Amino acid sequence: MSEQVLTILKFCLLALLYLFLARVVWVVARELRGTPAVANMVANPEPRSRKRTWRLVVTAPESDGRRELWVDGEATVGRGGGCTISVPSDTFVSQVHARLTERNGALWIEDLGSTNGTFVNGKQLTEAVKLRTGDRVQIGNTLIEADR
Repeated sequence: MSEQVLTILKFCLLALLYLFLARVVWVVARELRGTPAVANMVANPEPRSRKRTWRLVVTAPESDGRRELWVDGEATVGRGGGCTISVPSDTFVSQVHARLTERNGALWIEDLGSTNGTFVNGKQLTEAVKLRTGDRVQIGNTLIEADR
């Protein structure tokens, strides 16, 4: 090969290396920013009204411990800071892992394309599922029990 061809190949390799590094920096910066806050999602320690809402008992591994939340409308579960139910210590949970939605008095859960999946009573979700009182949802190592 001529010296000109080798020089062109060197510059191409260098350009590919810079593109790869730029992509790595972009992904890391996106992860550090976290998840944007989403409006109309409420997970309160106590319900706002006397209306029957869903109570979730969240048992997360290690430092998060056990807590109770009341869900009105819609809530997201994940490691991201913008999630309604945040479980930052569970590394098996995606940034935005699942969504809980209250429709006509019923609570529905759907997986949002997570890496490790969402399980209801030991069965992996493939579509949105209606939760009943006492159902156990597993997201990573975190357990969520639905109650009225």
